[in-house]
Amino acid sequence: MITQDFHLTRNAAGRLVLSGAQGEIHEGVVPVRAFPISAPGEGISLIGDDGHELRWINNLNDVAEASRILIEAELIQREFMPEIIRIRQVSSFATPSKWQVTTNRGDTELLLKAEDHIRRLTNTSLLVTDGHGVSFLINNIETLDKHSRKLLERFL
Repeated sequence: MITQDFHLTRNAAGRLVLSGAQGEIHEGVVPVRAFPISAPGEGISLIGDDGHELRWINNLNDVAEASRILIEAELIQREFMPEIIRIRQVSSFATPSKWQVTTNRGDTELLLKAEDHIRRLTNTSLLVTDGHGVSFLINNIETLDKHSRKLLERFL
């Protein structure tokens, strides 16, 4: 059941504009996920350009299709989190360490500055933040190949 008290459009500059049921208009709206990994379609906040929450969306499926498409497109641009599918090589088992990895977006190198930059999300998933602030997801440790798991275990 779709019940919402707002409508989203894009302005000439490509920024999101929220029009509320009471006639209020907010330009420069930014969608932010509360739980980007564990529940990406749930708990989305629409934030105004002043940093305050304008609307809370419990479930993205409850939003009208036109607005949902705009929110999803904005989230894709805003969130860049490649998934590590293979760890090819590490420069050292002490930090800082350079990792050669294969992601779902291609091969790259990341710099692990400290072991605490590997954060456990669930029993099988990890978030690795490199020295440049880019977050890499390991969705399921068990699906990594044996070589990758062996390298990763030295840091956990």
